Amino acid sequence: MGTKEKYQEDLAIAEKEDQENQIVLYNDDVNTFDHVIETLVNTCEHTPIQAEQCALIVHYKGKCTVKSGSYEDLKPRCSKLLDAGLSAEIV
Repeated sequence: MGTKEKYQEDLAIAEKEDQENQIVLYNDDVNTFDHVIETLVNTCEHTPIQAEQCALIVHYKGKCTVKSGSYEDLKPRCSKLLDAGLSAEIV
């Protein structure tokens, strides 16, 4: 395998690993639907409909993946969710 092929393989693996990170939002009995929706729109760049669907999934299922991507992209977003009083983690 040449240097170019090895680089492309390493890049493909790195891109796949970046996409495996997810922010999971968990249900709580504190935050309103409006607060969760507004926070997802502002923090995760959701449309209002996407955010509403995530809020409903969290409410009925207990959790929902709200954003996928690289750890470097997700870390500040997850911190903003936590600062807004939501329960979330990167998995």
